[in-house]
Amino acid sequence: MENSGRHALISVTDKSGIVEFAGFLQKHGIGIYSTGGTAKVLRDAGVEVNDVSALTGFPEIMEGRVKTLHPKVFGGILARRDRPEHVQQAQSLHIPLFDFVVVNLYAFKETVARADVAFEDALEQIDIGGVALLRAAAKNYAGVAVITAPGQYAAVQYEMATHGGELSEQTRAALAAEAFAVTSRYDALIHRFLGSRAGTEDRAPAHLLLAYEKKQDLRYGENPHQQAALYGDALDAVEGIVQARQLQGKELSFNNIMDADAAMQIVRGFGQTAAVVIKHSNPCGAAIGDDLLDAYLRALATDRQSAFGGIVGLNQQVDAATAEKIADIFTELVIAPGFSAEALPVFAAKKNLRLLAAPFMARPAGPETEIKHISGGILLQDKDMLADVPEKFDVVTERRPSAAEWNDMLFGWQVVRWVKSNAVIFVRDGRTLGIGAGQMSRVDASRLAVEKARQAGLELPGSVVASDAFFPFADGVEAAAQAGAKAVIQPGGSIRDQEVIEAANRHGMAMVFTHIRHFRH
Repeated sequence: MENSGRHALISVTDKSGIVEFAGFLQKHGIGIYSTGGTAKVLRDAGVEVNDVSALTGFPEIMEGRVKTLHPKVFGGILARRDRPEHVQQAQSLHIPLFDFVVVNLYAFKETVARADVAFEDALEQIDIGGVALLRAAAKNYAGVAVITAPGQYAAVQYEMATHGGELSEQTRAALAAEAFAVTSRYDALIHRFLGSRAGTEDRAPAHLLLAYEKKQDLRYGENPHQQAALYGDALDAVEGIVQARQLQGKELSFNNIMDADAAMQIVRGFGQTAAVVIKHSNPCGAAIGDDLLDAYLRALATDRQSAFGGIVGLNQQVDAATAEKIADIFTELVIAPGFSAEALPVFAAKKNLRLLAAPFMARPAGPETEIKHISGGILLQDKDMLADVPEKFDVVTERRPSAAEWNDMLFGWQVVRWVKSNAVIFVRDGRTLGIGAGQMSRVDASRLAVEKARQAGLELPGSVVASDAFFPFADGVEAAAQAGAKAVIQPGGSIRDQEVIEAANRHGMAMVFTHIRHFRH
């Protein structure tokens, strides 16, 4: 086979649009080489195709496992057009120079996403030749255009049609960069799958391979001068805010997504009907209730002022009565498992209000890791999703909590883990009364929570205090007692624990140590 003229190698798993694209290339005088199923599809559609096996003089073998791995294929891709000796070698060996490599990979992700996938089937979907072709073409982008997805066909055709059948070096470089992104992601998915199947998956591996796919560009980040986008896990391993479906309202912002995720995480942790109001990723009110309206109104009452422009999270389908109350004040977003047919028209009157449906909310989130960027690197940790085990909590005071206090302790302990540290909250009867968040000292967090409750006109006598970390001094407990609290739940572990316990005993308070800390930075 001579190497004169221009040639394209086409081998695709996703065959959508390939007949039209190959026909376009052929009309521009580009000869087509292809393999197996792709060659059949093109030939059946009337596109003239040269078989790769005719070029190599070697048939496809081992059930198609080996098709393109041959010097005559890779020589035609890797030959440098600016090196006469490369071109001469190709001519003497009858190797066509490939100007286009159109390859997309075996559907590994879609295969392993099936719950019933057999391990052998997954292994067969690990593409070898395709990855090698993409990397070779991307390496030699100065002479080769590498095309990895049907979504690229239209732009390539337009540029060629308007530039005399050519692609600019800038376009070829961009296509090459995308090809390496595709192979990198592909390898990361295989790494995760094999690691999990082999039982060696490490959430803090020596080499961190990330595989995420862009879901959408965002208008901006936390502030208008910051660029931002939303990415989802490539394997959709955990159901979360990325999978929530927007039913109405303005485009989601970076801050909306952060706050909606916080709201969802809080309410999905409750078995009872629950509601939360979020502002800047902090709860400004949370409650459980006899029904959804009751829970929402109790959560709202904690801090009506801060709730203005906030995010509402609910763990039950939203009914019309609850929708009407939410619509009474300016709310940015509501996230819930669903919305009744009667509730939707109520919200529709607020055209800018965003509604997110997360039908998976009743299912607890699985173990996840989270990344925080720092200068020069990242920090990786497990998310704080550890389930509470009340049987391991210890009563450390002379007085034991009453049944009602125990219930409030468990409620408060569930909420305080989502409040920014230092965090101290007052609760009673399954609702928050005052929330002290993000303070530099724990006693200030206590005082802020008291002040918030007083501003809201909520009485603190008989309440329970939850603290995300231990009280380092007795002053935090003293402040809580002065406000009327009768019980405290905290991790314990301070060198002054005994002083703190004695302060609680002096005030007749019950105190429980959880032995678990919930810092949230």
